[in-house]
Amino acid sequence: MTTFSDIFKKGFLEETGNLTINGFLMSMLAAFLCGMIVYAVYRGFYKGVIYNNNFNILLMLTSLVTCFMVIVISSNVVLSLGMVGALSIVRYRTAVKDPLDVGFLFWTVAVGVTCGAGLYLISIMGTLFVAAVYIMLVKIRNRKHQYLLIIKYEDGAAEEVRRKVEPVRKVLKNKTGTKGVTELTYEVRLRGEDSSFVTELAAIEGVTNAALIEFTGDYFE
Repeated sequence: MTTFSDIFKKGFLEETGNLTINGFLMSMLAAFLCGMIVYAVYRGFYKGVIYNNNFNILLMLTSLVTCFMVIVISSNVVLSLGMVGALSIVRYRTAVKDPLDVGFLFWTVAVGVTCGAGLYLISIMGTLFVAAVYIMLVKIRNRKHQYLLIIKYEDGAAEEVRRKVEPVRKVLKNKTGTKGVTELTYEVRLRGEDSSFVTELAAIEGVTNAALIEFTGDYFE
């Protein structure tokens, strides 16, 4: 009579998964295809300050590495315990500056897990769904453009500057005054690309500098 103890002991000595060459190649191919979708979405719709191609390549590698790790873990109990023990002592100290990058990392890990488990259809459908949601949210956010408006002027031009920026939707972020010169930093929201008021500000007598910089929220709270 076979007992649970016999089955458990057998699991430590024999493979418990149906690991085959064809299954391995199918899992890795599915992880590669889903990873390429993540790669294309990150490259095409990245809205941070500086696009990092190395990080995007890391996303692709994460999906592939996670995939074959799950394949190995699911094939043998001993290997799975050893893998968990090895990974538990690894410490990653690289700081992720953009919170969205963490989401992309979790996305590729999910791709690797599902593909490694043989759930190819679930992985592809889930990847396409997440990609569609992300693209939709990026498009909605891009309807209103956020900028930083920096104005440096002499005290004599204060009233004219105030009158010119009054119609603009803005939030004061910083104000610095030194020896008759004032510098203002506004967070500005604009619809479309009309920024002609910056040229008008620069033309005011007493304004030494007027600049409009795209604002992504990476440097200011």
